[in-house]
Amino acid sequence: MFHGGFKLLFPIFETNRVVVSPPGSNGVTLLLARASKPEQIDFVGNQAGGRVLLFVNTDDFWRDYNRMLSEGVKFIREPKVQDYGTVAVFEDLYGNLWDLLQLAPNHPMASRVL
Repeated sequence: MFHGGFKLLFPIFETNRVVVSPPGSNGVTLLLARASKPEQIDFVGNQAGGRVLLFVNTDDFWRDYNRMLSEGVKFIREPKVQDYGTVAVFEDLYGNLWDLLQLAPNHPMASRVL
């Protein structure tokens, strides 16, 4: 298991990359690559310039939030109910910011077919 319960699907060690998938996913994957040049190292943990880099949309915010907390994920902004849904910000192992998000039922993207 990777940070936040992500599952390692394919290690590609010769290129310093891995493919991971969130728990319960039916096709969503992320390809993560390690910095390979000195000029890239300064950006590790700050690829989005201090903003949220990635959004993890869930169908059950509290289930996933509590699971992630129990696995030691560091949330830097507590859960908050907004017009668009329920959201909390967490930090990955390198300092990048992610949103855990459950969209409100009336949000235009909430009705998309998964």
